[in-house]
Amino acid sequence: MSLDSLPGSGRAPSPRLSVQEFIDSAPMGPRQRLVALLGVVIMVAEGLDTTMASFVYPHVMREWGTPMSAVTTTVTAGVLSMAAGGAVAGPLADRYGRKSTAAAGIVVFGAATAAMSLATTIELFAVLRVVACVGLGGVAPVVMAIVADSTPAARRAPVVALAFSGVAAGTVAGGLLASTLMPAVGWPAVLALCGLAPLLLVPLVMACVPESVSVLLARGRPAEQVRESLGLLAPGRDVSHVDLTRGRDDEREPLRKVGAILLSRSFAPTTLLVWLCYFLLLGVVFLLINYLPLMAERAGMTASRVGVVVGLFGVGTLCGQLLASFGLGRHDRFRFLALLSGLSALAVCVTAAVGTGHAGTFVLIAVLGTCLGGSMGALQAVGALAYPPALRATGMGWMSGVGRIGTLASGLLGGALIGAGWGISHLLLLMCVPLALTGAAALLLRHEVPPAASGAPAAPSDPDSGRAGPGAEA
Repeated sequence: MSLDSLPGSGRAPSPRLSVQEFIDSAPMGPRQRLVALLGVVIMVAEGLDTTMASFVYPHVMREWGTPMSAVTTTVTAGVLSMAAGGAVAGPLADRYGRKSTAAAGIVVFGAATAAMSLATTIELFAVLRVVACVGLGGVAPVVMAIVADSTPAARRAPVVALAFSGVAAGTVAGGLLASTLMPAVGWPAVLALCGLAPLLLVPLVMACVPESVSVLLARGRPAEQVRESLGLLAPGRDVSHVDLTRGRDDEREPLRKVGAILLSRSFAPTTLLVWLCYFLLLGVVFLLINYLPLMAERAGMTASRVGVVVGLFGVGTLCGQLLASFGLGRHDRFRFLALLSGLSALAVCVTAAVGTGHAGTFVLIAVLGTCLGGSMGALQAVGALAYPPALRATGMGWMSGVGRIGTLASGLLGGALIGAGWGISHLLLLMCVPLALTGAAALLLRHEVPPAASGAPAAPSDPDSGRAGPGAEA
């Protein structure tokens, strides 16, 4: 018994902290930084894999005589499988463990991508790509949940945005590697490299990433196991005043009916608004990426300058996500998302309406990529902090799935509008509508989700405070 709690000591017993309050009460330590770094590297691998596959399709068409319809079917099936992967992996991670689910996703997409290098028919190639996309779709939301779980509340939003920037970094690196390695060693060797390299991360994830404490509590794990996980995150800190069982009953129940919780009266407005943001913003980004080359060609640019335009957009996206990581540590994440969505709409309007010549187009595309990249980073932080820790992976998995459906819908809509005679400038102006809706939804979300990332003490209803808010009572 502590001397402070002895009768007549004149001192009140030390308050007992929940495990989330314990994590939030100290700055980031070395292990937490390592978890964030692993999150960045895994996201780089994901962006690299996705980009390399897109560069392989022209080679497959040329070498195998594959029709465009088969490639389109493969890409569409890949997008749908990524959506399914996120929707399935999230609940599995919340129920059975996030670390093992993330590791399994890396194995699936890494092994399937490496196996694609051995394919000799489009049918086998397509099947393996669909399998790889299931893993890719499941990894991102689970890894973002792991990073959020391991980070104190004051740093959670910027660190999540920083980890997510790995996707843009992988995309840029993929473009550079495709232009240098594929002509030298061929596309099968590049696919094998992109598939086998991420497998090296699996032992690091299993050895260095502690299991999320919220999952351990929800699964009813012994207090000693919870204490061990906390000890890995904060070595040397005293955990004697941490309640290692508090919230267990509250957190176990949502896992039994997670769909009802996310769409309950308490959570439904948050869920639907975040889904709307993901659907619209990912749709705009996907549509722009697909039609940037066509826009540049119609502006009279050579093939090399078209490549510069696409590269500038990718670099701008990476810079924007790094900017979001910096800005979210100082500003409200909802207002930040609304501001960047508005700036993205303005940049799209200027790009569509102003004839600036090639140099001006390069600048506008870089600015547009920066604004949209920052919006994506801010949205990732909003999604990661929208739900209580026990539901975080499920919420992010479903959001990711809805976003993938948005990319598919935008591709179909863009193709239909181009086929109906719409010009690129009109298509760009149309993008202002979903960007404006994203900004409005972000401001509405500000009234639904408490601002947990500000660094101020969390309110009792704050999903990131470790306490059961209104949603947890549903």
